[in-house]
Amino acid sequence: MSARRTKFYLDKQNGKFMGVCAGIADYTGIDVVWVRVAMFLSFFIIGWTLLAYFAIGVIADNRPSGLYADRDDEKFWQGVRANPARSTRDVRSKFRDIDRRLADIETYYTSRNTRLAEEIDSLR
Repeated sequence: MSARRTKFYLDKQNGKFMGVCAGIADYTGIDVVWVRVAMFLSFFIIGWTLLAYFAIGVIADNRPSGLYADRDDEKFWQGVRANPARSTRDVRSKFRDIDRRLADIETYYTSRNTRLAEEIDSLR
């Protein structure tokens, strides 16, 4: 897949005008309604927001179709974009836990457990 899942894309399918707010919502995982409200309020508070909105709309790429496999995949990549260090730490933690559990199983099955040996022999 040539499309990067950690890149910002315009979401014209879910967007109202140019897809900038929908793209921000997709990128951050925030509900698009709140992004639109924040953008609307910032138009009045900060003068250059409208210029930035159009610049993003012109410069950013459109979101490729099939970027995510399903909703869980989308949520995962939004979490990665929000905090990549946490995502890496979570994956490492899961692998350490799996490794520890496999080591416990290996220790249990290779130990001198007579009860286990008797159960295995009774199955033969």
